[in-house]
Amino acid sequence: MGDELIRVYVPATVPMLTTLRTEGLAATEAHAVTPALREWYAEGDEEELEYVAFTRAAQDALPLLHDDPTAPRRRVVVSVDLPAGAVGRGDTELGSSVVRLTGPVPVSAVAALHVDGAEAVADVTAAAEVVTTALAGDPDAQFTVDGTEDHELEWYAVSELDLLLHAAT
Repeated sequence: MGDELIRVYVPATVPMLTTLRTEGLAATEAHAVTPALREWYAEGDEEELEYVAFTRAAQDALPLLHDDPTAPRRRVVVSVDLPAGAVGRGDTELGSSVVRLTGPVPVSAVAALHVDGAEAVADVTAAAEVVTTALAGDPDAQFTVDGTEDHELEWYAVSELDLLLHAAT
């Protein structure tokens, strides 16, 4: 049972991907299908629950972009499969998908990379500028942040990391 892997969605930025191969992905918090999420979305199937966790990770990439004004204005989510022991309990509030990571995520655990395409840059730029205001409860800022949800993140295999880094910068 110790070999059980958990799919985890890690919010990130393009600069965070530059150290993925050598140092792993430095993140302390991520999203996954948790018991609290399952209980909240009792009617949802596994795929729907994973989409909720993935979408929340994409939302959490916005504050990372806000904190790094030099990062390309593209949300990044890294899908990883981690041993259960590397994933700690996060927020236990009903509906929460937050989990804690016990250390850097090794590149060997990465299942896929997801990055906004060029058509999302304007909306992501606007959302990154106001995300802290949205989190504080401003409805106009929240409307701007919600506009990013109109953009699906593009999928990349781990083998495409160098190509992705070149294209996204």
